[in-house]
Amino acid sequence: MNPKDIIDIAADVTMMMLSFALLLVVVRIVRGPTLPDRIVALDLLVGVVIGFIATIGLKAEIFQYLDIAIALGLVGFLATVAFARFVMTRGRAGDAATTLPDSGPDSAYSGEVRR
Repeated sequence: MNPKDIIDIAADVTMMMLSFALLLVVVRIVRGPTLPDRIVALDLLVGVVIGFIATIGLKAEIFQYLDIAIALGLVGFLATVAFARFVMTRGRAGDAATTLPDSGPDSAYSGEVRR
């Protein structure tokens, strides 16, 4: 078994694990339950896509894909900061309760906003 075969096997295993992680991230984005949960899931989605790009670049031996992954990491970081700023601004305007889970008989949220 030569080094190329080992890299191919490792890349295939990595692609399977990243696919499973992508499925879990999509479930978290859809189910929520809050806006901050979705923001964290979107940030994780960027990380998973960076992993896909790096793995494909390694497997195809096209190392310029790593530049694309780095640029995506920077854009993902800026998007996360923008989303966090949006949530903080929205909370200061008096709408903080809208970022919390729905209040209902089976919810742990009592309706009070603690500061």
